[in-house]
Amino acid sequence: MALRYAFKHLARACMGLALLGAAGTALADNYPDRPVKWIVPFPPGGAMDSIARTLGESMGKQLNTSFIVENRAGAGGNIGAASVARSKPDGYTILIVANGMAVNPALYADLNYDPIKDFAPISLLAVVPNVLVTNPARNDVKSVDEVISKAKAQPNHYTYASAGVGTSIHLAGELFVSMAKIDMLHVPYKGSGPAIADLLGGQVDYMFDSITSAKPHIEAGKLRALAVTTAKRSAALPNVPTVAESGLPG
Repeated sequence: MALRYAFKHLARACMGLALLGAAGTALADNYPDRPVKWIVPFPPGGAMDSIARTLGESMGKQLNTSFIVENRAGAGGNIGAASVARSKPDGYTILIVANGMAVNPALYADLNYDPIKDFAPISLLAVVPNVLVTNPARNDVKSVDEVISKAKAQPNHYTYASAGVGTSIHLAGELFVSMAKIDMLHVPYKGSGPAIADLLGGQVDYMFDSITSAKPHIEAGKLRALAVTTAKRSAALPNVPTVAESGLPG
């Protein structure tokens, strides 16, 4: 019932924003009576895609309908967000977002949507820490200190991947290189999945991926976890130190 109420609230809020207070609009008591489209503004394989598919399956069972996950990747999440902003404001198209809604207005001069006026929030779904990972084939780097020392010895030689400009993965990398006073090359992708694929293949050196998408590769021995970005160690990776513990306080 709580989920059903939340989605009714979403639809009413969307209508109020999109129709600018048009009178007489009401949502049927049997909402949802058809499938709900859930837009993920990044490719399959990342944290948001995983969350949407897992939660969508659960909500579908509880609400007796289908949640159809559709990936619309590109432009740091802007393509997917714009498609939802243009959709009919009836509560049957929803969007999962991360920090892009807050960051993208400062990075893109011509957004074709308004992150405040064109959307109504439903709920916080998850708080997902990031983890600094590298390919375990690199035997020369097993700690944050070694990442920093090697980057200082060879400025702009090492690369770090991200899920796109403005994503938390990108911002974590930018903050890291700024605080460590090093120079590394940022390599943006259209999502975490493609970035991880190249990290696994050795095309890039590092990545601050979300624990959600990185953990299976870490447990399988395909990625080496160097540090988590949280203030304290993560319960998901209790043996992995924080960045602050590893020689970069703050």
